[in-house]
Amino acid sequence: MSGECGSKIYRQVAFQSSSLVVGWSRDAGKLGPKVTDYLNRQLDAQELAEIEPSDFFPLGGVSVEDDVAQFPESKFYCCQERNLVIFKGDPPRAEWYKFLNSVLDIAEQCCHVAELYTIGGMVSFSAHTAPRELLAVANSPEVKKILSRYDIVTDMDYETAPGQRPTISSFLLWVAKRRNIAGASLWVPIPFYLVAIEDPEAWRKSLEFLDTRFGLGIDFTELDEDISRQREKIARARIHSPEVDDYIRKLESNISLTREESEKLVAEIEGFLTKRE
Repeated sequence: MSGECGSKIYRQVAFQSSSLVVGWSRDAGKLGPKVTDYLNRQLDAQELAEIEPSDFFPLGGVSVEDDVAQFPESKFYCCQERNLVIFKGDPPRAEWYKFLNSVLDIAEQCCHVAELYTIGGMVSFSAHTAPRELLAVANSPEVKKILSRYDIVTDMDYETAPGQRPTISSFLLWVAKRRNIAGASLWVPIPFYLVAIEDPEAWRKSLEFLDTRFGLGIDFTELDEDISRQREKIARARIHSPEVDDYIRKLESNISLTREESEKLVAEIEGFLTKRE
């Protein structure tokens, strides 16, 4: 079934005052795609709808990874039992406002969404051994009050730099506010040397909040195994390379690295974590 603004609706659902979780496919530490994929698996979520890419992406520049063409996708999934809608999408390359309104059109018209949470990663210059934090920006005082019940940092002060766009998540919060949809952007700071790879501890931090907020009953066993494997690999990297160990010890002591040291650490960790066993 086709909807407005180049959308396809695959099933009819009976939602009332549902919640929407938004994750972007291209995200620091793979946070957005990993969290949404984990939710979909755990909740056995069903494909609900998608936004066609033609108005928002230059299809002539499709990327190829591991010999597979990576076409942009913007899909909705749903779990009626938990009254939850999950959106996983590539950030649009054009027409941001139109795209985000298309997202909210489907969310409101098909699912009667009453609140939304975006999830994303941000770069941190702390060590991977530091506990992950969850930060939030709300689009209303009422949402901020709700978030105060959880282990979330909500007292951030931030202003988009002159000449730069706001993040896609911040823009979505603004569009949602104009439509009287309560919302918050959730952010997990990710160690800079894991930004281009994976940070399963950041995934867990986001999922813990969603699990508590919506009573999802998530099984974290698979994710905890991912965390253990990565910790072991980085521990071996520190043993293998005294230089890497020295850099991480500096970060653990809140000592900044030089640009050259940071680049070396990124290269060493990426090489070690992506090397086949």
